[in-house]
Amino acid sequence: MNHKVVKFIILLVSVVLSQSVLADGSAIDKVYHPYVQPLEREIEWRMVSADGEQKHRFGLGKSLNDRVFIEGYLIAKDTDQHDLKITDYEIEVLWQLTEQGEYAIDWGMIAELEKEKDEDVWEFSTGLLMEKQWGRWVGAANLWLSYEWGDDIEDELETAVALQARYRYSRRFEPALEFYAGEDTRGLGPVVMGDVRLGRAKKLHWEFGAIIGLDSKTPDNTWRVLTEFEF
Repeated sequence: MNHKVVKFIILLVSVVLSQSVLADGSAIDKVYHPYVQPLEREIEWRMVSADGEQKHRFGLGKSLNDRVFIEGYLIAKDTDQHDLKITDYEIEVLWQLTEQGEYAIDWGMIAELEKEKDEDVWEFSTGLLMEKQWGRWVGAANLWLSYEWGDDIEDELETAVALQARYRYSRRFEPALEFYAGEDTRGLGPVVMGDVRLGRAKKLHWEFGAIIGLDSKTPDNTWRVLTEFEF
């Protein structure tokens, strides 16, 4: 059974890479993990910056139970002229499918619905989330399938992949390496992250990464920052 799972993952990744995907821009964002904490609430900000443009996400979420987490986002863009504008709205639901350690690989799913603010453009995305631990090492994979439609865009089916290898040095500091692939994206680079305890059942999670473009379509450098206040 384990061999079948591994072959299935390799097949999915191969299909994603061969399709040259994510036609509407960079696939660099974040790597999701297939876990839900019961009774958790979260305030999130994350930013991706490349070629003089920044994309911000401001999120507010909470777990509905020990398996389902829901979060809403305002998405904004900023340019060199420091003109920050809300451009999109998004709702996101994450399902934890298996208990941590129940199988050789931990499984989850995610679904997102995004709507552009000023145009009739919609996007529905669903992702398969996988994670496995080997001692202090953790490997995570996100495989995405998206569909765009609306009067102001040509209907399009897209796929994407995000991979992460992380070393659990300490709770406050974990170095990682991430890879992203899309039609306009081939990126690889180092990321550091950690958790800061702020009291009982409260913590601040942070991430900072520098993703280097591997082809002519990808920006030479893409910076990504994430903070999550969990309570």
